[in-house]
Amino acid sequence: MVNYPNGKKKTYVTQRTSAGGRGMNLEKDINTTNMFYLSIDKAVIHKKPTPVTIVSVDYPARSAAKITEAYFKLPSTTDYNGIYRAKYIDFEAKECASHTSFPLKSIHEHQIKHLQDVIRHGAIAFLIVKWTVFDETYFVKAEDIITFMKENERHSIPYTWFQTTGHLIPSTYVTPIDYLKIIDQLYFTLGGNHDKSK
Repeated sequence: MVNYPNGKKKTYVTQRTSAGGRGMNLEKDINTTNMFYLSIDKAVIHKKPTPVTIVSVDYPARSAAKITEAYFKLPSTTDYNGIYRAKYIDFEAKECASHTSFPLKSIHEHQIKHLQDVIRHGAIAFLIVKWTVFDETYFVKAEDIITFMKENERHSIPYTWFQTTGHLIPSTYVTPIDYLKIIDQLYFTLGGNHDKSK
């Protein structure tokens, strides 16, 4: 609360994000970016639907059905997949509210296994991690995350690791998370691992 010279008081309200709402801003930005990619026929990448088991359905009318009870199916795989320049794309998106490190418990074991599987079959697999306190979003190759987990006993990855190993994703109004620019640099340039002819 702040007191002003005219005697009036102004109260600042801090908006808190519930656990269920975390990651929604990042998801919205990625979805906006993906819609733009699709609109200019650059790539076809979509968010995977969350698998659920429907337990109970109410039919108030013949033309209407309302799900009244359902449960999430676990485990799911990753958040997004699609195709870009004839390559299969698969990635997970996470938000991190810490100032210092990204908790590895945010990535589930079955997701790591899924990423390893698609990499083995030639996919471009990665994580998008947004550090909300710094308003920075990083592209990190899944291989680098997996290597870190194998070589370290830590339960988190330092922010500094993302600065040195990750790639800061550029942002524009139409592409808030323009991750394909990073993919172009890493995989489709002379120094990349794929399609060296381009």
